[in-house]
Amino acid sequence: MLVGYSSSSEEDSEPGSEARSRNSRRSVEEDEGTRDLPTKKKARTEELDPKTRLPLPGCLLSMFPDDDDEALTEDSSLHGGRIRSFKHERGNWATYVYLPYPPEEEFEELLEELLSALGAHGLMLTQQEEFHLSLSQTVVLRHHWIQPFTQSLQSGLSQCGRFACSAATLKVYCNAERTRTFLGMEVSTGHAQLLDLVRVVDKTMIEFQLDTFYKEPSFHVSLAWCVGDQTEKMKELLQELQIMVDDREEGPFLLRLDCVEVRCRTGNKTFRFSLKTS
Repeated sequence: MLVGYSSSSEEDSEPGSEARSRNSRRSVEEDEGTRDLPTKKKARTEELDPKTRLPLPGCLLSMFPDDDDEALTEDSSLHGGRIRSFKHERGNWATYVYLPYPPEEEFEELLEELLSALGAHGLMLTQQEEFHLSLSQTVVLRHHWIQPFTQSLQSGLSQCGRFACSAATLKVYCNAERTRTFLGMEVSTGHAQLLDLVRVVDKTMIEFQLDTFYKEPSFHVSLAWCVGDQTEKMKELLQELQIMVDDREEGPFLLRLDCVEVRCRTGNKTFRFSLKTS
């Protein structure tokens, strides 16, 4: 905010010659004081340029990105063609709860074969960067909600015990916006225990007036994805792909997931909640 200050001459002006005389003597005294300054100090005052400003540290600049930077985050070409389900806004943190799946060597070999078979039919899928089983939808948290939200999850999940689940059947999924299609492996055992975890997570979601999980969830581990709604085309290939899962030299492949901890990813932060041992 700019404020207009009156000049010193306006503040000191008084009627009569006596006031003018005092101002004159003050001006002379100030001039003499300036002449008496040491040489180094005078040079220093002359070097200061009011237009010269030190550059801001990078950490401060990154806190206030330009509009152009924000536009880049919305550019789908920078995210493999993916489109956001909701607009990115400062202070909003995309958040979801899940069980991690560390891939085994056999799983990675199978996935490579599946992607190669899909590519031969003109479907180029991108492998997931990490593998997990979702226990919530992706919701938006305000930054100041993160601590109470994760504390609520911790309180509820600490009462849940560890268990194991497995998956062996391939299934095709498409997101609600029909912008991405996924190849996943659906869970066949451990369904009841997964529902127990979802009930705990849903309770926290309700506390913060956020969307709960699907009413009849198809628990699965997503393997790969492609842009757009390719559901029908991928379903036509499911039988061929399932044979690749079932007819392996070592026997049918079974994805095993040891459920020992639940994780919550919010923005670039990951929180871990250990399940209790029996």
